[in-house]
Amino acid sequence: MSIQERINEDLKSAMKAGEKDKLMALRDIKSKLLLEMTKDGGDGAVDDTKSIAILNKLFKQRQESIEIYRTQNRPDLLEEEQLQANVIAAYLPAQLTPEELEVEIKQFIAQVGATSPSDLGKVMGVASKALTGKADGKAISETVKRLLS
Repeated sequence: MSIQERINEDLKSAMKAGEKDKLMALRDIKSKLLLEMTKDGGDGAVDDTKSIAILNKLFKQRQESIEIYRTQNRPDLLEEEQLQANVIAAYLPAQLTPEELEVEIKQFIAQVGATSPSDLGKVMGVASKALTGKADGKAISETVKRLLS
């Protein structure tokens, strides 16, 4: 079952169960997926790779909002964003731990033959593509820099 199909099924279940917070998050996800499907140059479909990219973007937006609400001492808004972030996270693949990420990046470094910080771009190109949805780009970048220095 594709991510889009799972979201549609969960949307129906949330409507029947009256789960307002979950429903709001799922509707937002569905609207972003529909926008991607219908945009100019689109092929009318969204594969799981694009879906994960969209979900990652939505999740990051929620995380940024959570930080803002935390610094502004707004627990009411923070709780709502946290609930939505949890719903979005349920559709994302499991994130790599820092140790797992380091192992993966060491393999990419060996694969491209990188030996110095000047090879950062080569490793980042391969790693970013392979680890899409599994690790945050910032974490990938920091790990590559640390391992190449």
